[in-house]
Amino acid sequence: MNYKILMVDDDRELLKMLSRYFTWMSYTVIIAENGIEALEKINTNPDIILLDVNMPGMDGIEVCRRIRDTVSCPIIFLTAKVEEQDRVMGLLSGGDDYVVKPFSLKELNARIIAHLKREERLHRKTSQRFYGDLVIDYARKNVQIKGQTLNITKLEYDIMEFLSMNPEIVFDKERIYEKISGYEAEGESRVVTELIRRIRKKIKMYTEHEYIETVWGMGYKWIK
Repeated sequence: MNYKILMVDDDRELLKMLSRYFTWMSYTVIIAENGIEALEKINTNPDIILLDVNMPGMDGIEVCRRIRDTVSCPIIFLTAKVEEQDRVMGLLSGGDDYVVKPFSLKELNARIIAHLKREERLHRKTSQRFYGDLVIDYARKNVQIKGQTLNITKLEYDIMEFLSMNPEIVFDKERIYEKISGYEAEGESRVVTELIRRIRKKIKMYTEHEYIETVWGMGYKWIK
């Protein structure tokens, strides 16, 4: 399959290098040199987005926030920042992964492939599961409670999907992050904690039933 990739970065030389490499790897490459241009090219319906964080004017975090409600494809941040808080902000804004510059092209491609393959697996799902008042539609990536659609982000949905498809099994935070990011990761447990807190808060708007249980010292599990 010929995947379409949107690359957003204000570094023209980096864009040229990435464009040459991924064109050679048989991707269809679309380029944007700033946040405004990225918003204009979202209608090309990319399969995945590489998004620089530190751009003048509109940075990558703001671009991600603006497009995430309408764009479901994976978003990988490219950045020179390495602080934990920066990673947390990026992921909670709707990003799926975080690659620190300078990076290996082979590793970046491996991360891209992992995310794309995961999206393909999700698209093949057609079933729904019912948990009392809560319904998860795995094909549409949609969660409803008492007939009302839950307003959740992509990563929040991914956590609910992963846990609900493995009910009563305890997963630690690192394992959950690895499964929702599509790539082995360490040190992102803070992101998972915050995402689960948000999920619980949104569910509580409609029901007092707890669907995600904390198993102290071990992690989290989905309860029926």
